[in-house]
Amino acid sequence: MNHAAASATTNRFLADTHEVTNVSRELQDYNLYAQDLPLREAVTREGAAWADARLRQFGAHVGTADYLELGTLANRFQPELETHDRFGNRIDLVRFHPAYHALMKTAIENGLHGSPWSEPGPGAHVARAAKCYLHSQVEAGHGCPVTMTFAVVPALRMQPELAAQWEPLITARTYDPRNVPVAAKKGITVGMAMT
Repeated sequence: MNHAAASATTNRFLADTHEVTNVSRELQDYNLYAQDLPLREAVTREGAAWADARLRQFGAHVGTADYLELGTLANRFQPELETHDRFGNRIDLVRFHPAYHALMKTAIENGLHGSPWSEPGPGAHVARAAKCYLHSQVEAGHGCPVTMTFAVVPALRMQPELAAQWEPLITARTYDPRNVPVAAKKGITVGMAMT
């Protein structure tokens, strides 16, 4: 078989037809904040212009191809409930893909769970909301524990003794996914049981 015939056979089996030029490409490696003029205008209008540099830095980070892939992976590999350990002991542990934990770590380290409570001031809620909006474009599911953690602080403050005990752990910028007693943690997330 000559070279041209071998090439034609290879192309036929690999379905090499043509170059596709009339469809969009992956949106990646861009700054989610810098490209969003309405968001930037709203941040300034609503009193958080002081956060512009932080938001630009955050927008560049979460718009990278590698970071956007975390959102894809966190959704592709669903959480799994492990009811018992290998010895038959009840553990009721939900295991998440490492990508989910990476998203949570970024959210917590950037204060999406509590920065207006730990660093109050004009525009603090606006700056947090802008980061939440940007991060939800990567993956929305991890926003549930982040926003529940954020929402619990005003409720806890209704009982100052509880707030004094729990708020430092809730607003800490340390993500600790370990299934250990709270006394062993430097930061926690909070959930609400609703029926």
